[in-house]
Amino acid sequence: MTLDDLRVFIAVYETGNLSTVARALDRTQSAVSQHVKRLERETGLALIERQPRGVVPTQAGRILYQAALGGIASLDTALRRLGELRDGLGGAVKITTGGVTVRHFMAGAISAFRHHHPDVSLEFRSAHSARRCVELLHSGQVDLAWITLGRPLPGIQQRPVVELPWVLVVHAGDPLADKDAIHPGDLGAIRYIAHPENSASRHRLEENFVRLGFAPPAPVGVADWDTAILLAELGVGHAIVPALPRLPLSPDSPVRAVPIPDLTPITVGWAVRQWDALSPLATEFADLVTATGQGAQGRTAPKMPR
Repeated sequence: MTLDDLRVFIAVYETGNLSTVARALDRTQSAVSQHVKRLERETGLALIERQPRGVVPTQAGRILYQAALGGIASLDTALRRLGELRDGLGGAVKITTGGVTVRHFMAGAISAFRHHHPDVSLEFRSAHSARRCVELLHSGQVDLAWITLGRPLPGIQQRPVVELPWVLVVHAGDPLADKDAIHPGDLGAIRYIAHPENSASRHRLEENFVRLGFAPPAPVGVADWDTAILLAELGVGHAIVPALPRLPLSPDSPVRAVPIPDLTPITVGWAVRQWDALSPLATEFADLVTATGQGAQGRTAPKMPR
């Protein structure tokens, strides 16, 4: 069993097609098949089933894929860092998150980190759901993911940073803007600007609606947090968003943010494959964001072991 065998097997598993992998790797289909067969001989189990339109993994194949994916990703990360040491490069920290997160939670940490490490690059991969962020972590394409936290995730360690209550953002001229708080009875009639369909925040919010005993209002639009706030400013609808650190809350702002105390707050923070395996630079950046995030609007989330 070689690393090349495992890399080819991962590619076959993910594409479900031997010829596609052969073209991508500039090899013959027979050569690709031999890599899989060698693994099957060593494990004593069939790893894929051949079908008319490709291949599908067996139970043994799924087990090997999960183990190989984490191992190859960790090894690739180590080889990248060794190459940086060998070549005298400053290195890089790779982060995945939504674009609004950078503005609301990371701006100060980025400036501080760049001041201390001008030769280190911060590379951001935008993702529109927590699931996509976790996929990028599992594949080794990023070091850190900033996500809405929830249930345990296989092969992923989570660190909560800040707990964010929900607010209703409305135009300053809207009748709801004069309320001290928004109650469940108010929510049924709002013009709801929904979050993207696959986002964790939308799932949490709609779970809250069900818990309070009514169906989510029919959306008048779909947008990320910042765009939803802008649409509320334009009078298009009402935005239910977490109480973000940089919400426009000045007295002369064209919008108002009214608390919704009956909705369960969400927790946001870091997800990694393994804290102990992070580079010192990635750990330092995560700690900087954690420190600035816990000083922002919202409540510090309960601590979890690394």
